[in-house]
Amino acid sequence: MSIDTAIVAAYLRRTRKPLYSDAERYARHLQQPKADAGPPRWLRRRCAVAEHTVEGFRLVTVAPRTGATGSVVLYLHGGAYVNEIAPQHWTLIGMLARAGATVHVPLYGLAPQHGFTEAYAMLDAVYADLADAAPALTVMGDSAGGGLTLGFAQTLRDSARPLPRALTLIAPWLDIACRNPEIDAIEAYDPWLGKAGALVAGRAWARGTDPDDPRLSPALGSMAGLPPIDAYYGTFDITYADAAALERACRDADTPLDLQVATGACHVYPLVPTRAGRAARRRIVVRATGTP
Repeated sequence: MSIDTAIVAAYLRRTRKPLYSDAERYARHLQQPKADAGPPRWLRRRCAVAEHTVEGFRLVTVAPRTGATGSVVLYLHGGAYVNEIAPQHWTLIGMLARAGATVHVPLYGLAPQHGFTEAYAMLDAVYADLADAAPALTVMGDSAGGGLTLGFAQTLRDSARPLPRALTLIAPWLDIACRNPEIDAIEAYDPWLGKAGALVAGRAWARGTDPDDPRLSPALGSMAGLPPIDAYYGTFDITYADAAALERACRDADTPLDLQVATGACHVYPLVPTRAGRAARRRIVVRATGTP
């Protein structure tokens, strides 16, 4: 493990792990007021930022002031379906925009006040306006947003709507019931996430719907007929437990999967300030925009 990765892991183990490892504490966390987590001022200075309301929720569009390439990204942020979009999300979004992409960022409603059906309704409405751009569109998400990305792509396929050209999944949470038995072993090394907190968040998001529903647990859905997928995992991340199953399912379905695994890296490592994270961010930007 590199020094910068070890430093980040130590910080996360001290500040994040206690919350995610304690179901009662995480349940109290869900009841905390949500902050206003809109685009930061630095992003507004460097990029063209517009906001609209879609299905009652904010849609933020971030575009380059000059040098647009025609590439489009629909970015679905993570946060266990309960936490607001974070500064590291805006950093990647800004990189994509400065490389020429127009990035649409739905600030979907969060649990426990809102649930997955509202998020899918918002995405349906947003995507209806983006369907003509599908040949240039990458749908991208991290953690919970990665699960939402894959689940939404499956609904697009099932309803015979135009598919995006590619999907990018950053440590996607693919089963809200956390049923993979390998999770328990990985959790000992994961400096950030815990199964106990994840289960609380997943139940709040599902709002009584069976977690076997692929919109909640897309690992249980079919991978057939999906666009090419890029997936990024660190091995010290409980979501990595589902990476092998994703790889098998895509292979069996003849769906192209480019799986990038960083040994010893934490959850959503492409978003964290490490050398491995920076390299992954650059790769994500190039793959989505064609621009180094």
